[in-house]
Order: sequence, then C-alpha cells, then structure tokens
Amino acid sequence: MTHRFELRVHYEDTDMGGIVYHANYLKFIERARSDWVRGLGVDQRAMRDGDGLVFAVRRIVADYLAPAHFDEVLQVETFLRSLSGARLDLGQTVSRGTDRLFAAEVTVVCLAASGRPVRLPANIRRLLARGG
Repeated sequence: MTHRFELRVHYEDTDMGGIVYHANYLKFIERARSDWVRGLGVDQRAMRDGDGLVFAVRRIVADYLAPAHFDEVLQVETFLRSLSGARLDLGQTVSRGTDRLFAAEVTVVCLAASGRPVRLPANIRRLLARGG
C-alpha cells in the first residue's frame, strides 16, 4: 500500500535560483513519513512519552532527478519495502504530476531513551505491516 502526501512549495523552500533547495526534499519526505505513521494509528508522542521509544532515520540513499520550483504542488509517496523487529525500510518519491523529481531509500530504526536500538512493540509492528 502506498501513502500519498501532497504539499505546495513555499518561497522559503527555494534557493536563489528559485528551485527547491536540496535539503528540503528531506523535510518533505519526513513530513510524509510522519503523516503515514499517524494515519496508521501510531501516536509517536505517546510512544515517546509512554514507552520512551522514538523513530530515528539511520540511513538515506537519495537521488535528485529534476528540480521543483516555487508554488508547485508536489506529491510524496511512501511505501514499506521491508519491516523487521527494530527497523523499517521505506521507499519514498517526490513527484510533480507524472514527473518524478526525487527518490529515496530510507531506513528508520526504533530507539530507546538511551539511544540504543530496540525492537518495535508488537502492536506497532502490526500497524506498520498492515499499512505497508
């Protein structure tokens, strides 16, 4: 299952050339991941406050394919590639209509308050597996 998230490019997202600054694609895909997880019923604030667990990006492989510009509407697609005890491997793309602008492979891990990797709680693994 693919999650779709739409956003508009704001002036602050662009560089002096009027194109989206490269680091902002990472912000766009982060927003989409947060929206995807929330839509699955995972409350990240409760996860942190109740269990001391957080999601953290461990690795991103990114391909910048074409530029986006001020005021364009973009779509971010997120899909689960694989799920293990403590790790999610996701695919994410940013498109403008049918034009793919950015693609990323993202590895997200679950961390305890100590900063050490831990297994995802079973109920959260089930929600993520259902939504992937």
